[in-house]
Amino acid sequence: MTNFEVRRNCAFAEVVPAGDVVLSSVSALRPAMRDLLRSGVRELVFDLEHAQMIDSTGIGLLLAAHNSLSAVGGKFSVVRASEEILQLLRTMRVHQHFSVSGRTVSQ
Repeated sequence: MTNFEVRRNCAFAEVVPAGDVVLSSVSALRPAMRDLLRSGVRELVFDLEHAQMIDSTGIGLLLAAHNSLSAVGGKFSVVRASEEILQLLRTMRVHQHFSVSGRTVSQ
């Protein structure tokens, strides 16, 4: 059983973890995301709708994805981050490297 969902359409993919992006989930996410890039994905959206927490390993995963996509002229973004995750990413200035957005009020 995977702990994430991948939605793909040609060179676009969206990765939706089923929960927190921490050491235990990154071990499965990292190779899947690497495979997406190798198969031609050039725009990757990481949807944090179900995540309440992200640790340093998870932040490293996001930065690595951004760096890999930037190297091939691609685009990486994070969407639907909780207010706590959004604040953490802003405090660490991660949002200066790629687009980061939070959840809408209606969610």
